[in-house]
Amino acid sequence: MHLRTDGELNPVFCTIVPPHVLDHLSRSADTRLADPARRTLAADALRRDHRRITALAATPIRHTAGAVPSKPQRILYDCETGTTLPGVKVREEGDKPTSDASVNRAYAGLGATFELLLSAYGRSSIDGRGLPLIGSVHYGREYNNAFFDGEQMVFGDGDGEIFLDFTVAVDVIAHELAHGLTQYTANLRYEGQSGALNESVSDVIGSLVKQYSLGQSAEQADWLIGAGLLAPRVSGDALRSMKAPGTAYDDDVLGKDPQPGSMDDYIETEEDNGGVHLNSGIPNRAFYLLATALGGNAWERAGQIWFDVLTGGELTATADFAEFARLTVAAAGARFGEADEREAVLKAWSEVGVPTRT
Repeated sequence: MHLRTDGELNPVFCTIVPPHVLDHLSRSADTRLADPARRTLAADALRRDHRRITALAATPIRHTAGAVPSKPQRILYDCETGTTLPGVKVREEGDKPTSDASVNRAYAGLGATFELLLSAYGRSSIDGRGLPLIGSVHYGREYNNAFFDGEQMVFGDGDGEIFLDFTVAVDVIAHELAHGLTQYTANLRYEGQSGALNESVSDVIGSLVKQYSLGQSAEQADWLIGAGLLAPRVSGDALRSMKAPGTAYDDDVLGKDPQPGSMDDYIETEEDNGGVHLNSGIPNRAFYLLATALGGNAWERAGQIWFDVLTGGELTATADFAEFARLTVAAAGARFGEADEREAVLKAWSEVGVPTRT
């Protein structure tokens, strides 16, 4: 586990589907929708408590000396609709594809995330030292979520009514794995604005992995998180939109996407750890504005600036949006000088209402 410099561990249990979405579904009069949502909420609550307890008792992972791996080490397991982790081992690094599409998609998604981190930023796995990437598929019965529990990735099959298999979207896989990247770097506390930054960084990495995998420029990208994850009956495109927060879905059953895209609409709430899945739309949109203003491949300049801040050692675990924004301005100046990149960063944060000067 990554420890803050003061020795305090910030235990995090991160899911791709926000609690408010599942809570909304759990109140549906249709049991086909409500029952899976209720089971998912209950399972998440148990996992969250388990993560908190085990994290407090954890000790930092000790790495052996040697060359930093330049290739991923992936291990995939099948929970067989149970909830005991990790499950039955079904594929290891270098094995041929199996007959299970979920296993193969998870394997590919973990590899795509490793590839972006290594090729774009010179980082070997999420810890920088080639940490093995572990994933479990077919978790639970009609489990409507995917999560990173501090040690591994876990994917549900979805209920088929609202959500499809959670391995279908590579950005969902990368999003959850990126929580591990944050854990091993800035270790942002999962509450309030630092928690929203934690979520936003995962959306940024998720989107960059998708764009890198597809060979898309910032202009070509859809900037959606979880496109393809919603079942056909749902009126919506994805879980979130970085380009236009609040527009990803508008459905009679699922509700309307509540994400704000500006500090003018910042949501004060005690739910969801202070709205970490909601207010993440604000830094998400700032990144989108920066990436599209700079053009080209988003991972090369905009992504590099965000990565520099995340790994630079100056970002505090309790950072708010303004602190993160100021550091991105400084990072842009340090890497690119007083050039277009720095001005674009200033403009992006200004447009979403986040100050960049003390």
